[in-house]
Amino acid sequence: MPEPTTTEAAPLGQTPSQTVGPFYGYALPYERGGEIAAPWRPDAIRLHGTVTDGAGETVPDAILELWGLDADGQPVAQRGSLERDGSTFTGFGRAPADRDGHYSFTTIKPGRRDAGAAPYLLVTIFARGLLHHLFTRAYFGDQPAENETDTVLAGLAPERRATLIATPDAPGSYRFDIRLQGDGETVFFDFGQEL
Repeated sequence: MPEPTTTEAAPLGQTPSQTVGPFYGYALPYERGGEIAAPWRPDAIRLHGTVTDGAGETVPDAILELWGLDADGQPVAQRGSLERDGSTFTGFGRAPADRDGHYSFTTIKPGRRDAGAAPYLLVTIFARGLLHHLFTRAYFGDQPAENETDTVLAGLAPERRATLIATPDAPGSYRFDIRLQGDGETVFFDFGQEL
């Protein structure tokens, strides 16, 4: 009679990430989510653009989040990000891309927080095909002197630096297109690593 054999179970590993969905349009957008500042404010600006994939095709179901400091360069402590009252600047918003991959936010231009850092808006992108959301920054093209002193921008090659610059396209309006990969890919940041 043969001896019974024993088998030891291999240690369980981490389940790999996978994309499911996209389901963003059902849960994440909320009413007036792109109105971080009321459009009627005299200091209100518009940040808008198009999200494209590696083939240059628009991404119609992306969700973007925008965070920014106040005009004095201070973090915002006001409540109301999810329930807009029409006047409070909350510093945070979330907006979907439309069928043409276009998104739009109304906010204010942030002030400079630290010496050696130009004013910018933090942009987070959720989209199909992404295992994890992406982080980038939108600096302002009409502030070249401040941008020249920014340590993050200075650390990038000029052609890569250009992907972080929001271009003025009308009074109080800036265009910031986001390319997820391929030629002209937007610079994305890994906040798990030291910059």
